[in-house]
Amino acid sequence: MRALFVGGTGLISSVCSAAAVAAGHELWLLNRGRSRLEVPVPAERTIIADAYNEAEVRSALRGRDWDAVVQWVGYLPAQVQQDINVFAGAGQYVFISTAATYEKPPSHWLVTERTPQSNPYWDYGRQKIACEKLLIEAGEHSGFPYTIVRPSLTYGVSQIPVVIGSWEKPFTIVDRMRRGAPIIVPGDGTSLWTITHNSDFAKGLLGLLGNPAAIGQDFHITSDEALTWDQIYSLVGAAAGAAPNILHVPSDAIVAADPSELGSLFGDKIYSTVFDNSKLRGVVPDYRATVPFAQGVTETVAWFDADPDRQAVDEGANRRWDKLATVYQDALDRVR
Repeated sequence: MRALFVGGTGLISSVCSAAAVAAGHELWLLNRGRSRLEVPVPAERTIIADAYNEAEVRSALRGRDWDAVVQWVGYLPAQVQQDINVFAGAGQYVFISTAATYEKPPSHWLVTERTPQSNPYWDYGRQKIACEKLLIEAGEHSGFPYTIVRPSLTYGVSQIPVVIGSWEKPFTIVDRMRRGAPIIVPGDGTSLWTITHNSDFAKGLLGLLGNPAAIGQDFHITSDEALTWDQIYSLVGAAAGAAPNILHVPSDAIVAADPSELGSLFGDKIYSTVFDNSKLRGVVPDYRATVPFAQGVTETVAWFDADPDRQAVDEGANRRWDKLATVYQDALDRVR
């Protein structure tokens, strides 16, 4: 298969790129060539262009055709509309959306592709919903061969997935655990969540590429393992060799202290959410997520421990969390 990944060098997409190459596909990447991650394709198959500039993309891709195109870095309807214009002749167009499009708060803990879409708390989710609507309309009106894929919280060796953490400097949470600093967990820590290893996501995605049954359809790709947030933090602590000093804080108090957390919390992670992957298995029967979180996060922490240069700490986040922990712990002490 001749495939184009728009992006292809991120946390999820780099592993999917490597998996596509290993599967024997002729993979090309289109990006700005600025990623510091290892590029899994030969230099001659990396096309340098601004993916958000239609004229530049058309010029860079002139004379080429694709069995499948995967859009990893589309966040706004205007970007998707550009792709509908540019890739009308592709055999398949896969849009990487997000599970944050599903209704928040959820009306049911089990999420299927039939779950309504609505996110009043997070613009990121609303923009992805709008992108999906454009694709569905294009499919209905012109037969545009879209497939929508929704990852949930997905990680790999370079990311430690927690609900209150530093995405840019993930080692911060390990550092806090090892120092015995308070680890803030929203609510009472019993909400269920699903975390997926990027290698498992890649299995699902590759099964959809070039698959006629995937055209005009939407799928989420997640693990089948559901853990509470307390369990997730405990497993991170076990990997780090430190018992986390968990402090449960109401979600609204966290948002009051740091309004930037509103989308990630109320728009995503504070609700018990378990995903039903039956629809994906109906099209990709062999799909199984095989990396349990205990194994994956142990490998991740080991990756950070192997190189001090990877162990950057987010001091700004530390100050915010320490301040919140002090205020809330003081309030608890007063009540007691």
